[in-house]
Amino acid sequence: MDETTVVVTGGTGGIGRTAARVFADEGATVVLGARDADAVSEAVTELEESGATATGLRTDVRDEFDVERLMETASRAGESGGIDVVVAAAGVYHGEPGETPTDRESYAAFDDQWRTNARGVFVAIREALPHLTGEGRVLVPTGAVAREAKPGYGAYAVSKAGAEAVVRGFAADTDYTVACLDPGQVATELTGGRGRDPDTVAGMFVWAATAADPDEIDGAVVGLQEWKQESRDQS
Repeated sequence: MDETTVVVTGGTGGIGRTAARVFADEGATVVLGARDADAVSEAVTELEESGATATGLRTDVRDEFDVERLMETASRAGESGGIDVVVAAAGVYHGEPGETPTDRESYAAFDDQWRTNARGVFVAIREALPHLTGEGRVLVPTGAVAREAKPGYGAYAVSKAGAEAVVRGFAADTDYTVACLDPGQVATELTGGRGRDPDTVAGMFVWAATAADPDEIDGAVVGLQEWKQESRDQS
């Protein structure tokens, strides 16, 4: 992946940070975006100290102008120009997982989760489109709560369902490969630290960006089973 440029929103924590590191380990140029400027600087320094080529910008996915700057920066970061992969991993959860029932959600919590988790995905993809290379791919982490109603997940589940709909829309309306990746419950701040280690699913993102059949994943939700089965078939 030496000539590959990867953009990761939400790249300072959870799945985003882990995905950024594994792409960097594969030799990609990695460009990070996240709300906390200090955290972005720390994450970039960590990648650079491991020998990676990395840069980052403070980026709030609720602000399309922030995202526009991030994508423009990323398009100039690699030697070959353009963006090869976008991992739209920025997300928020207001409250404790499983303890935010829909009927008790505040308007403010609903609006911010929707603006970050659903509209933020829309913004990331839309602003990336002018810079994507011909084989460019966009990968969006998701979870079962987007499709299977579970009590206590309120606006977060609604926003993730919205993000999946955004992915399907771009998959249908563009020639790029746009897919959702469902790694199951992963131990991050959004899940209260419950779930599998992010390191155990990081390879799923590299596989989806490089080896997965684009026709199979475009507009789809790809889970752990599909990744593991295809990885076995390709080995």
